[in-house]
Amino acid sequence: MKYAVYSDVHSNLEALEAVLEDMENAGAEKRIFLGDIVGYGPNPNECIALIRKNTDVILAGNHDWAAVGKTDASYFNPHARTAVEWTAEQLTEESREFLESLSPYIALEEFQAAHSSPLEPDDWHYVTTLHDALCNYRHISKVCFIGHSHKPIILEYMDEQRVMSLNDSYRRLDEKRKYLINDGSVGQPRDLNPDSCYLIFDSAEGTVEYRRVPYDIRKVQRKMAECRLPHFLIERLAVGR
Repeated sequence: MKYAVYSDVHSNLEALEAVLEDMENAGAEKRIFLGDIVGYGPNPNECIALIRKNTDVILAGNHDWAAVGKTDASYFNPHARTAVEWTAEQLTEESREFLESLSPYIALEEFQAAHSSPLEPDDWHYVTTLHDALCNYRHISKVCFIGHSHKPIILEYMDEQRVMSLNDSYRRLDEKRKYLINDGSVGQPRDLNPDSCYLIFDSAEGTVEYRRVPYDIRKVQRKMAECRLPHFLIERLAVGR
């Protein structure tokens, strides 16, 4: 089975449309979304509707829950908090009810998926260090996909005390090892590459392939400016940070 795994759209409709088209070209058979449909960008309701129509499994992210009051946004930086407050005002009742219904974690037959981490998934832990990765070891069965940090990375465990960080764009997974794999971000890349990022997991072949997809960044920036979203959020799209 070929799975398209993606996350962190953050109300960026142009990026989402480009990635969904690329998934078709890549032959994805199922689509798994790891959370954060909304936040930062100008099209929350449109992105919710499009993801609901085109995705098989949809998880909640911290911005999704913050926009409907299910998680505290006080720890967000001021720009993110301004955007999530704006988002909350834009949501339709249908969109609000949908975001409220989502879970931040799921265990499927062939892999696990979480927005932040399999360890306490609704506490929104970041996995940004090898120590963070090792804390998650016992919570991973074989392969777990995550988003949240917006930075694509493959973490390969030798055992519960040793883990390697891999930046490969394509990787064949070792059947004898565990993996924690970040899919990057569709709408807010932060690895200094502004192109959207998602991955294809081929469960039959045991491979992971990252795909980068360009989109009309200037159009999104214009819409964000029209909505009076923070200037910092507008500028960062063009540099992928």
